Amino acid sequence: MNTHTMTMEDFRQDFLSDHPAFDDHEQVVFRRLPEFGVDVIIAIHSTVLGPALGGARLWKYPTKAAALTDVLRLSSGMTYKNALAGLEFGGGKAVIIADPQSEKSSGLLQAFAGAVNDLEGRYISGEDVGLSPSDMDILAEFTPHVRGGTKGPAGNPSPYTALGVFEGMKEARRFKFGDDRIAGLTVSIQGLGGVGWLLAEMLHEAGAQLIVSDIRSDRVRNAVTSFAATAVDTEESHRVEADIFAPCALGAVIDDETVDDIAAPIVAGSANNQLAGRHHGQLLAERDILFAPDYVINAGGVICLACPEQPRIEIENRVRSITLTLRQIFETAAGESLPTNVVADMMARRRLDAHAERNP
Repeated sequence: MNTHTMTMEDFRQDFLSDHPAFDDHEQVVFRRLPEFGVDVIIAIHSTVLGPALGGARLWKYPTKAAALTDVLRLSSGMTYKNALAGLEFGGGKAVIIADPQSEKSSGLLQAFAGAVNDLEGRYISGEDVGLSPSDMDILAEFTPHVRGGTKGPAGNPSPYTALGVFEGMKEARRFKFGDDRIAGLTVSIQGLGGVGWLLAEMLHEAGAQLIVSDIRSDRVRNAVTSFAATAVDTEESHRVEADIFAPCALGAVIDDETVDDIAAPIVAGSANNQLAGRHHGQLLAERDILFAPDYVINAGGVICLACPEQPRIEIENRVRSITLTLRQIFETAAGESLPTNVVADMMARRRLDAHAERNP
């Protein structure tokens, strides 16, 4: 009689299958770094299109459960992001549960690189919240499975993410109101991190009026001075009267409590997983608010990471082509009376299914 002894990995996968954010992930790895007292979770959602490419997020989560939910959602979003960006990479993500202000160190990054190496190339890391291009340089000393950093033609991916969001805003404006005018518009930016700040610079230079918010008061003060922006509390940024609401911080900002209070007719920002649940896309559509699916509009950074040796101008042109995908999503959603996030998911799955059929 054949017997099977359940390993810890079997147990974890069985446990994960009931998790609400689990989306048939191929592999989820839990790693304790005892010398630092830090936990790491690496989630590989899909390698159908290629190795799972997605950033590592170093963040002090309130609970390990919150970190697990985040990495599961982020990794599946990377699969769809890479699919719709036309990249030959699957989707994955990592979270390092630590305080970026007090616990980040080169030793911690070296230990994380060891966890990445154990996956033998199935997961390729990049930067995300809490990490920087210089941190990617450190990772690259200990693992070949990393993209980004300060070296190479592409360099920091944040400007490309900001460019894609900026161009995506213009496309959303064109679809909803018939022109892509930025001058004179009011944009409420929630989050002034690496991408949010660059986006604010672009919008200011194009003549937009900015309303800004961030949990870091110094960033807000600098934006008020640099861009003649109006400051509001982060909790109010979605309620203010604006032409565009741009979530550029952490995800799940559009939930049961906030969805009815959004005052802008367009939601377009760089944050991942802006919708707390898929049904919130439907609620936005019912209010005639045009939502630019986050993993489409913010794909500029991963396009940069996927094409590190291409000249800057070629990467920028590829990032600008995000608008073509957005236009198709907007038109299909309008024609079929579907939420834009549902249409984006359908398009991504079609590419995955088609690739799987060609490469059984």
